[in-house]
Amino acid sequence: MPKMPGVKRSAVRRPVARVCRSALLLALVGVGVAAAAPPETVLADAAKRADWAAVRTLLQAGADVDARQGDGSTALHWASYRDNREIAALLIRAGADVDAANDLGVTALWTACENGSSAMVEALLEAGADPNTPLPFGETPLMTAARAGNADVVGRLLAAGAEVDAATEPGAYGAQTALMWAVAQKHPAVVEVLLAHGADVHARSTTFTETVKTVSTYANYGLQCVPRDECYITEVQSGGFTPLLFAARVGDLASARLLAAAGADVNGTTPDGASALAVAALSGNGAVGALLLEHGADPNAAGGGYAPLHAAILQRDPDLAQALLAAGADPNARVSASTRYTRDSADFFFPPWYVGAPALWLAARHREAGIMRLLARHGADPHATHDPQYWTRDRGTAAGRMWVEEGETTALMAAVGLGGRDPLWAVEHRARVGEATELGGGPDRTAAEAAALEAVRVAVALGVDVDAANARGRTAVSAARVNGFDEVAAFLVEHGAKR
Repeated sequence: MPKMPGVKRSAVRRPVARVCRSALLLALVGVGVAAAAPPETVLADAAKRADWAAVRTLLQAGADVDARQGDGSTALHWASYRDNREIAALLIRAGADVDAANDLGVTALWTACENGSSAMVEALLEAGADPNTPLPFGETPLMTAARAGNADVVGRLLAAGAEVDAATEPGAYGAQTALMWAVAQKHPAVVEVLLAHGADVHARSTTFTETVKTVSTYANYGLQCVPRDECYITEVQSGGFTPLLFAARVGDLASARLLAAAGADVNGTTPDGASALAVAALSGNGAVGALLLEHGADPNAAGGGYAPLHAAILQRDPDLAQALLAAGADPNARVSASTRYTRDSADFFFPPWYVGAPALWLAARHREAGIMRLLARHGADPHATHDPQYWTRDRGTAAGRMWVEEGETTALMAAVGLGGRDPLWAVEHRARVGEATELGGGPDRTAAEAAALEAVRVAVALGVDVDAANARGRTAVSAARVNGFDEVAAFLVEHGAKR
């Protein structure tokens, strides 16, 4: 080759050599691959296709074992993703970088942890993979394994030096730990392993401010809100969960038991003041609530605006209500604040017109006759009333809204639907579980009347005034007639109702 002025001959030979080798590799894997991908990616592309014969051939031909695809993935990424331990071993023996990360920060170890593959994780760790290499937002292989639920993988990572209390970045990623993720996904076997390695049961995720509604979209539709709190839009403190609060929220009884035994604070609260017991009750996880009571949780903790007993009533959980009352819950406790409404979810909440409602009144409003009896046996005052106050729509005013004060409403009146804005709250939630509301929001009006009648019977038996009227002059019998509950109206008249 003639010498080029100013250019070393070796500088020319190297590119030519690379081109020749690339041509050889393309010939080995076929023309189709040559047309589809740049020569340098053929090994990773073959692994992506799970063409393991081509991968072996390419390795024998000297292909670059760490060559990257456009997103930074290598052949080892794909071998791990497809859990092919034989190919992974070949790549590692050929010198593959076990800590190579693609453009998203994903390593082969992360993929193996996501798959829950103990053998692949073991192979990568033995080859020197770093068990603490995080994704850009802080997720470590240990967190990934904890979420996936393979306790053996988690144990191997910890034995290799994984940081047990590493957390994701604060802010949007919540400063969450592997223990939190294991609990949130209901993996008690993983929780046990993490606790055995000293995981912090008191760790808390990031607290942040969130704008929420405390009524449904339908309930305040059309209101012109200045100030916005008249549409029940407010700011609350969210996040700030401990592992035990996660267990209470998702209903992981086994993990809750492990956490309590490890010293978790059973009276710990969310940033807005709700206790773990209250969270469990409102989430419909009565078994977790009962466990917390056994470990000394306060049955009257109501920092979030509601007591666990109120939540048990909303969730129709007489067993938890009984356990709470037996543990000393106040049968006359009143709701002190509304809670957030989560759009298009099955989450229960306390709307603004429930603020001030006593427990027995609330049970009557939800037609829980059994819980009403239970409360009465534990000393609840059947004559306690509630004055619902709230904003509602009024197209006849310039502002399109008006402030309503219904006046004192009895448990009997609540049982037939008085006490609060339109029963849209009940429509939205009871319809989800196949029950009717007084306005026919569910499939069977007869079922709604039957539930109302049973609650009315209890209230009357407890001596509640059948003729009491609210500030609008409405009585239980008038409400029953408006709702088409003829049997309820007849029962009330038989028992002395006159209006």
